[in-house]
Amino acid sequence: MWGQTKPIPATEWSRMPEKFRKKRKSTWADANAAGQELESFLEGPSFDRAGNLYVTDIPFGRVFRISPAGEWTLITEYDGWPNGLKIHKDGRIFITDYKCGIVLLDPNDGKITPVIATRSSESFKGVNDLFFAANGDLYFTDQGQTGLHDPTGRVYRYDTAGKLTMLVGTVPSPNGLVMNKAETVLYVGVTRDNAVWRLPLMPDGTASKVGRFIQMTGGHSGPDGLALDETGGVSSPIPVRRSGISIRLAGRRTTSMSATTSSAPTSPSAAKTSTWSCRAPARR
Repeated sequence: MWGQTKPIPATEWSRMPEKFRKKRKSTWADANAAGQELESFLEGPSFDRAGNLYVTDIPFGRVFRISPAGEWTLITEYDGWPNGLKIHKDGRIFITDYKCGIVLLDPNDGKITPVIATRSSESFKGVNDLFFAANGDLYFTDQGQTGLHDPTGRVYRYDTAGKLTMLVGTVPSPNGLVMNKAETVLYVGVTRDNAVWRLPLMPDGTASKVGRFIQMTGGHSGPDGLALDETGGVSSPIPVRRSGISIRLAGRRTTSMSATTSSAPTSPSAAKTSTWSCRAPARR
């Protein structure tokens, strides 16, 4: 019913050097990767203005910088579980750390500085990903172990005045997030609901009439990180083994991505990643 699609091949650009690989147990993997011994679990890819790619390694508290030539440098290794990473327009590097909350990374000396560790004296469930609005407001998800059995995941805004606001607190596993071009709508990947939610933002900054932007079916997981392309389309990697889809407003497949690689992936999730995109008018 979708017609034929032409796969877009994905090729390996750079591979983690062997000196950074050592399979071992971790408390994070015990709860989030079925207790596997892992070499790494890479997340949070973000480029700086010099073309360097930063990635986090959740279970082992590491952050790497990969040069445009594909060379890896360990920037820091600390007692944390760094997940999402975004580079502010002023150059500061922010990380959503599952264990520590929102932290800042100094890429020169690897120092980690806490920014938001608690809300009303309570720890977060386990923050996941983040997004900066054009005005500098920080939006982030608090996922933890939530899911359909416990739909209490949260989405927050931390504005430039230092005010922390919970926009919604009933999400079954909020993950990646991105705003539309007009920044009137916040899209959130809801992994365990296998959906992307749409949060219209009112003039006072609150969310209203929250709903599902698109609902997928089947599979063992759902949308992860979100990104906006130049046409306003929302894209996300979805764990679909060896294949991917691209979806538009009507829910019709438009493109496909092949996730084949010439060598082993650097993390268990890398062999299962695909992408889709969804486009819709920015209306309330």
